Amino acid sequence: MTGGELALACALDAAVGDPRWFPHPVRWMGFIITWCDRCVHQLLLSPAKQRMAGLLLAVGLPSAAYVAGTGLIQFAGSIDALWGSVATVLLAWTTLAVRDLIDHIRSVQRALHTSSLTEARASLAKIVGRDTGEMAEADIVRASVETIAESTADGIIAPLFYLVIGGAPLALAYKAISTLDSMIGHMDERYRWFGWASARLDDVVNFIPARITALLLVLSEGIVARSWPAMQRAWQILLRDGGAHPSPNSGHPEAAMAGALGVQLGGSNRYDGLLVERPCLGDPDQPLTSEHIGRALRLMLWASLLGVLWGVGWLLMVRE
Repeated sequence: MTGGELALACALDAAVGDPRWFPHPVRWMGFIITWCDRCVHQLLLSPAKQRMAGLLLAVGLPSAAYVAGTGLIQFAGSIDALWGSVATVLLAWTTLAVRDLIDHIRSVQRALHTSSLTEARASLAKIVGRDTGEMAEADIVRASVETIAESTADGIIAPLFYLVIGGAPLALAYKAISTLDSMIGHMDERYRWFGWASARLDDVVNFIPARITALLLVLSEGIVARSWPAMQRAWQILLRDGGAHPSPNSGHPEAAMAGALGVQLGGSNRYDGLLVERPCLGDPDQPLTSEHIGRALRLMLWASLLGVLWGVGWLLMVRE
């Protein structure tokens, strides 16, 4: 992949996002995962067989995505080099999620600005797994900010990272792993065995991108606030709280975001009616308000821009 192709893919994502008419690879991945999930549970497999089936799916789907991406690019390139480049850009575009994240979060913002908590809860429910039906405004804001931080990592910086080191096919393989984790990588009774391999693989592939994201968010706070103490505060919270989250990766961008905004994230969430307590990240210097969603989006945009500049610059330097 070239620096120009990466820049075009990022521009395309920023311009049009994820149009529903486009045959997005992630939707195809979702169909395959759903079918496999249904088959495994209809067969009433033992825990050991579920674990083996989950391992095969966790390895097989990303491998198939990589092979399919490589094949499409090579086929298009065999017709004409330009078509090969077009295929690369289009496939790379499908792995990025800047515009889609912005659109979803802004729908929550608009609802909060019109004091429609019901609409804000409904909009938030489309992008989080936790129960939103009884959330107060501060809880909606917290969930939105946490989602921005996590999605900056796994929806933007991680795909960029894999686009840079392995091109569109490797980024597609990453999206397959991320989709598997979001759909079956849970520790409830249904997915404890079947989703185990997907969850562990997702932890591995997000290890480096999550930490890059946290650093980019800290740098972005320095740019947005134009203040060394503000950036230093974000860095200190990242170092102090980044490892407190039960996930080996999610806590790093969330802690950086909490430190940058001067708020406290984490705490109590409900999933399917069950209360789950998460460690608190950051200090409650300010009460959470809808304004923090806008600030978090600005930090996400700056972190994304820094990530794109790094990626394009690296690819241009390598090609020289």
